[in-house]
Amino acid sequence: MNQYKFKTNIKCGGCIAAVKPHLDSNVKIKEWKVDTENPEKILTVTGELSEEEVRSLVEKAGYKAEVAP
Repeated sequence: MNQYKFKTNIKCGGCIAAVKPHLDSNVKIKEWKVDTENPEKILTVTGELSEEEVRSLVEKAGYKAEVAP
């Protein structure tokens, strides 16, 4: 199982609600969360998919995601 962290522009509960259907509908994702308290708005995703697949899902929802160091 892989775990990735991304810096995003997902800022609030409304943003999370917008991205939720995209991430929840992917059966390869076991768990995800966004730390909106972190200045870099870190999205953590655990599952059996690639970084590119996660980035694509977030971008389809209208948000940006770049791999966090």
